[in-house]
Amino acid sequence: MNQTKIKRKIGKYEVGRTIGEGTFAKVKFAKNSETGQPVALKILDKDKVLKHKIAEQIKREVATMKLIKHPNVVRLYEVMASKTKIFIVLEFVTGGELFDDGLLHTTCGTPNYVAPEVLDDHGYDGATADLWSCGVILFVLLAGYLPFDDSNLMNLYNKISSAEFTCPPWISFNARKFITRILNPNPVTRITIPEILKDEWFKKDYKPPVFDEKEDTNLDDVEAVFKNSEEYLVTEKKEQQPVAMNAFELISMSKGLNLGNLFEAEQLQEFKRETRFSSTRPANEIINKIEEAAKPLGFDVHKKNYKMRLENVKAGRKGNLNVATEVFQVAPSLHMVEVRKAKGDTLEFHKFYKNLSTCLEDVVWKTEEDMQETE
Repeated sequence: MNQTKIKRKIGKYEVGRTIGEGTFAKVKFAKNSETGQPVALKILDKDKVLKHKIAEQIKREVATMKLIKHPNVVRLYEVMASKTKIFIVLEFVTGGELFDDGLLHTTCGTPNYVAPEVLDDHGYDGATADLWSCGVILFVLLAGYLPFDDSNLMNLYNKISSAEFTCPPWISFNARKFITRILNPNPVTRITIPEILKDEWFKKDYKPPVFDEKEDTNLDDVEAVFKNSEEYLVTEKKEQQPVAMNAFELISMSKGLNLGNLFEAEQLQEFKRETRFSSTRPANEIINKIEEAAKPLGFDVHKKNYKMRLENVKAGRKGNLNVATEVFQVAPSLHMVEVRKAKGDTLEFHKFYKNLSTCLEDVVWKTEEDMQETE
């Protein structure tokens, strides 16, 4: 007799894989079970939000997202809550994380995109410092490399403090002038938002945001979720088997339409923060094997259904490496395992995965060619 699979549901949304993770929130792929629409579900822990006093920040974020309608700004659909969590339902945008291309990721944790006044740590204006970071990102998008980079941390700090960077010849004069005004090491004379909106290069093909006056800044729903209002409370159903993954989700996780990397152990690349392998072994066996391999490496293991959190506060020179793993069902006899760095240094994650993969050789699925080569 076939066993019924129970997917994780939050209200009317079927919840899938994790697509992003931060200090206070986790973002998961989800699907509206009534319409089939894919969404991104941002999940926040109520206790953490209140403990760190960021409730007002969340309310401002929601109010701003409610107001703006723009093709380059993620839409907010609704806000819900359970007894312990807050759920923000957002537009699902394909293409992966901006910081996964290696260029926008900080090199081994160095602050390539941080404003000089932040490095000085003498107090700074958050909005002005954020403008600098936006300037660094704009430079990378136009140039293809970081404006400030050095293997020596002190040299990097000096380059940032003096705004020592070189634009490639393909960047236009107006774009160079604009970037130079943003990457001004003096926050007092750095370009402001009103000045940016008047810049000739910035205004070219610029589409101003449309503010939805009907939405206004009504935050009744956000206030209600913090007060456990029955109107916005939803029920959570936990999955008891690995989350099933369909072909469209597989494609969204691959590079283009090449699914080859999803069905064999991937070669680790510089700055890569996650990797996947597949296995024909039962899901419980895979989870147990990962646990057996991780504990001798000094990791504390926290299991929840077919997800695991591996924590090691002493891993490597920087310490505090957290690794998240999850098992997905691709077919009745085939599972895909995602291993992702949740916290800590990327290089240490690479070292961890190499050790882990050695211990899991008998679990990873091999192609017929691989088996012939072994024989």
